[in-house]
Amino acid sequence: MYINHNQMATNVANTLTSHYGNLQTSTQRLSSGLRVNSAADDAAGLAIRELMRTDIAALQQGVRNANDAISLIQTADGALGVIDEKLTRMKELAEQAATGTYDSTQRLMIESEYQAMASEITRIANSTDFNGIHLLNGNLSSSVHSGTAMTSTGKMKIHFGTANDSAEDYYYIQIGTSTASALGVGNQADANSKAYTVSTQAAAQKALVGLTDAVVSKDKIRAHLGALQNRLENTISNLTTQAENLQAAESRISDVDVATEMTQFVRNQILTQSAVAMLSQANSMPQMAMQLIG
Repeated sequence: MYINHNQMATNVANTLTSHYGNLQTSTQRLSSGLRVNSAADDAAGLAIRELMRTDIAALQQGVRNANDAISLIQTADGALGVIDEKLTRMKELAEQAATGTYDSTQRLMIESEYQAMASEITRIANSTDFNGIHLLNGNLSSSVHSGTAMTSTGKMKIHFGTANDSAEDYYYIQIGTSTASALGVGNQADANSKAYTVSTQAAAQKALVGLTDAVVSKDKIRAHLGALQNRLENTISNLTTQAENLQAAESRISDVDVATEMTQFVRNQILTQSAVAMLSQANSMPQMAMQLIG
């Protein structure tokens, strides 16, 4: 029996420190809901989790990017729907002017409305924009894209992936020009255009063909936009699925199993309480030496 060195108390104290550390870890995991709270818990798991979290955040933003692109397409398509109404009216006027029952004064009246419709088409095309980006005036009609400046030029790149691979992470929106001159209607178009004027019966008959061509050109733009919208909707569905699967994988790595951890917590709690009781007993052992002295 020794007085200066209480080896029994030292051993129990070391055991208590270990049990208390385990109890602290269990408490932290249960309170945070995470199995991995620091790199010390699982260095590899922490690295994988952080990569997954950045990808999840990027995918969720990619969904928002794709939804913004759908809104842009719907804005352009809505404007093209109004242009379609103007072309329909212009064809009606051309049909009216193509018959021989109107005199020159009446043809001038028809021509005036015809040109007004053409001017309105150009105004719609020039004023249609999404967040300050003009959509139908030829701004997005180029087949090339440049994003090196503060403002991108050419066709629009829609980025939704987590990297920068053209096969996986982005594609482009290209919208044809929809002004009256581009569609070949009205006196803003080339003078040789079939739908340049309806001021004469012969010109009105030619305009009927030219207006049909204009409607076809406009419909090609709308069909292209519709295909892009469908593609974006499928992209959003895929991105959402990817984000959900990544979130589930991240949860399996990072989140604590509450049932298992609670079992460990109770075990560590009992061991800690037991070690505290035994340390109290061990600390009282040197006092027994006093009985021998006395």
